[in-house]
Amino acid sequence: MGDNAPRPRRADAQRNRQRLLDAAVRAFSQGGPHVTLESVAREAGVGIGTLYRHFPTREALVEAAYRSELAKLCDAAPDLLAASPPDEALRTWMDLFIDYLATKRGMADALRLVIEAGANPYAESRDRLHGALDLLLSAGAAAGTLRGDVATADVLASLSGVSLAAGEPTRREQAGRLLDLLMDGLRYRRGS
Repeated sequence: MGDNAPRPRRADAQRNRQRLLDAAVRAFSQGGPHVTLESVAREAGVGIGTLYRHFPTREALVEAAYRSELAKLCDAAPDLLAASPPDEALRTWMDLFIDYLATKRGMADALRLVIEAGANPYAESRDRLHGALDLLLSAGAAAGTLRGDVATADVLASLSGVSLAAGEPTRREQAGRLLDLLMDGLRYRRGS
């Protein structure tokens, strides 16, 4: 490893960082953009100095928390495919997508402050989401369980529509029914 290569984080530092990100998502989703950083650190079980070592500004914490949620969603696709048939993996991923958008909506005010400060937390979102969903759809088409003629962008738009219509936690049951309808349209039907 050269002198310019970043040193890997210690395991405890990685755990602290992830606890801070998880606490930040909950705090900014429930309490809005003006939640104190001290309360985030306290909920994560670390000191404020640890928070500032990882995230020197509020905006850096909010952006990292959002990107962490995006990464969890997108990184779930290959794991779901390894554990389930492609159509079941896609349906499970759809539920995760609705949860992700609910979190994003909850963090909207905090994310707006990040954008006002000049950052773009959404810079990679579309490409990452498209890649994860394309992986699931392609696996289903290859397995013969999902249609191969569906545009990934159309499915993303449909999922966003379901989230807008029924993404609130109190409407989760309806969201599930709408996702089941979407899955019915995506399934390959022999002879159709």
